[in-house]
Amino acid sequence: MDIVSGVVVYILLWWWVFLMTLPFGVKAPTTVETGHATSAPERPLIWRKVGVATIIAAILFIMVFMVIDSGLISLDKL
Repeated sequence: MDIVSGVVVYILLWWWVFLMTLPFGVKAPTTVETGHATSAPERPLIWRKVGVATIIAAILFIMVFMVIDSGLISLDKL
């Protein structure tokens, strides 16, 4: 896997994991301020979710890289 493919795979994995972590730990506020949606989270904790997504995406990227580098999955075999 070359560097461009690696960056693309990591970015795709990161977004996938980040979007999966968004609902965790979110609760709706008990009192809603004027102009805010009733479903808007009280404390979204975005930076924590960014960090978690980065760590999980890095682990998944290492696994994907090892599988592709080992030749277990290859476009030539398809």
